[in-house]
Amino acid sequence: MKRDDKYWNIKVIIPAFNEQNSIGKVVEDIPKDWVDEIVVVNNNSNDQTSKVAASAGATVLHEIQQGYGNACLCGIAYVSHQPVKPDIVVFLDADYSDHPEELPLVVQPILAGQADLVIGSRALGQREKGAMTPQQVFGNWLATRLLRWLYDAHFTDLGPFRAIRYEALMLLGMQDRTYGWTVEMQLKAAKHKLRCVEVPVNYRRRIGVSKVSGTVKGTLMAGYKIIWTILKYL
Repeated sequence: MKRDDKYWNIKVIIPAFNEQNSIGKVVEDIPKDWVDEIVVVNNNSNDQTSKVAASAGATVLHEIQQGYGNACLCGIAYVSHQPVKPDIVVFLDADYSDHPEELPLVVQPILAGQADLVIGSRALGQREKGAMTPQQVFGNWLATRLLRWLYDAHFTDLGPFRAIRYEALMLLGMQDRTYGWTVEMQLKAAKHKLRCVEVPVNYRRRIGVSKVSGTVKGTLMAGYKIIWTILKYL
């Protein structure tokens, strides 16, 4: 994508586990003139996720070890081994709760030289009723408060829709393999004093049932892992 006389190589990474009903919509709604490649990481799905993603035009990778972080790390390994490295890496979810057409808004602060990491904040944007469970809203509130108190990191959300400069991403040395992925990125960005910006994004009810917030076990495990990750890097 060429902007301000500079060509920006933008890659999109989408972790996906059993999202055959939504992944095609996600890929199709990403503005194709803004990105060089859309990478869907099929995280050991037992449905047609990979087939639908490929049909929509995405590059499909396969990560058999389940976990949001595992899928993201798989995507990062793929783009980092390409001859031409991306300038920006964008992450978003496969369940169609994000609005992929808002990608230009999310990457804009980086293009303008104002940020290294941009978080699409659901707290600042318009959120469809029921798009987030009460426990998700509370969990985000608690996690962002802890980030502020412990790391002086000023965020309103741990939103999955985010963009980061490739060099900054490599600097962070991401490690988490499950639910702590998003908060690890944000706290490490604060520790490395990266320029972090939030932009409002819209959020809607996902297609299908969440594997995390849709179950009591998933909610408790995610909450525990997020808090554990925050404390781990003190």
